[in-house]
Formats: sequence, C-alpha cells, structure tokens
Amino acid sequence: MDSGSGKSYNRRVKVLVVEDEKKIASFVRKGLEERGFVVDVCHRGDEGYELATTRRYDVILLDIMLPGRDGLSILRSLREKKNTVPVILLTARGELSERVEGLNLGADDYLPKPFFLDELAARIHAVLRRASGDELSVLQAGDLSVNLLTREVRRGGAAVELTSREFALLTCLMNAPGRVFTRTQLCEHVWNYHHDPGTNLVDVYVQRVRKKINDDPDQPLIETVRGVGYRFRKL
Repeated sequence: MDSGSGKSYNRRVKVLVVEDEKKIASFVRKGLEERGFVVDVCHRGDEGYELATTRRYDVILLDIMLPGRDGLSILRSLREKKNTVPVILLTARGELSERVEGLNLGADDYLPKPFFLDELAARIHAVLRRASGDELSVLQAGDLSVNLLTREVRRGGAAVELTSREFALLTCLMNAPGRVFTRTQLCEHVWNYHHDPGTNLVDVYVQRVRKKINDDPDQPLIETVRGVGYRFRKL
C-alpha cells in the first residue's frame, strides 16, 4: 500500500490448496486464479505441511483425507506451533465427526464436497475479513475501485460491467501496479493456457477493459509496454 500517495492497492491473496484428487485441485486452482487469487497446489499431506510451515499463505484449503499425512494432523500441528493462518477444511458430506473435530482443532470454516467456486471464494474472503479486516477485499486506484468479494467495479462512482475474463485481467494488473506482464503471463493467468503468438486475444481484451473503465488515452491506467506487454500504472 502506498500511503504517501493517498492511493491504495491490496496485494493478491495467496492460497495453498492441499487436495489429493487432482481433478478437484485443478478445478479449484483454475477457478480461484480466474478470480484473482494466487494459488499453490499439492496432493500429499506431508508436502502440504512443509509448504504451510515454510511459506507464507493468506489461507489454506485443506482436504481431510490425504496420503502421507491427514488434514486434521496437519491442522493440529499448525495450531500447536501457534500458526494462525486461516484454514478451510474440504470434506466429504458424511464426515460430520471430522468436521466437528476440525473446528475444535482450530479450523476457521469447512466446505463439503461438491461445492461451487463462488461459494468457496466467498468463504475465503469471509475468513480473511474475520482475520484481517475488510482491507483485503477492495482494490483502489484513483476513482477506480474493484470489490473482490462482490466483483463490483466502479469508475468515478459509475458501475462498470465486466465479464469474468475482463475482471480477471483487470485484477491481475491492478494487484501488481508497475509490474510488466507479458502476453504469455496474462494468458496463463486469465485463460490458463500458453500464449499463441498468432493470436491477439490479450490485446483485444485489454482494449475492451480500457473502453469499459473509460481509460484516459493520454494518462492511461493500463499502460502498453511496447514489444513486451502491459502494466497497471503506479499512482
């Protein structure tokens, strides 16, 4: 946050997903990345515990049934070490006793499978608000504001309607003002595939977003770095 300028940005929320079912893990990663989160994934409990204790995460999505080490054992060890990172348990619908034990061990929430990604994202924001306050939920740049929880975008007080891809593109750039993103990086973040040099998909979407947020061509918020890609201007 740049308090000296009077403008504020919120860093991207970093999530660790510990889930042994690879299809579910991939589904969660893609969906959360499209919503602006940074996501690490692992499929074994012992690896998940190592990541949770050696790297900083804003929230951990933790499956209970895991190879190597089960989720409740991981949660218990984290809390015994005074690690207060918010934890959301991912559980099978019949695991009532495990859910109760998990909450007693210090889990912040649980979500039975199968679940909708919008609900998962809302629960992540909810535990983050409880842990750190509302500042994580809004990106602000001048008179442009983006609410990551409600997905509401406003410019000068007027509502801006963005598609899910446009929203993901804008939040990707806004979350790292001044950082130059190549077209390949934007493709991987927003569309989850490698950039095809023969397509102008990224450029088309950038122009759409610029038009919708009424970007000033003389002092654009989304700047073109010729021959490289795009960046969100630092204010």
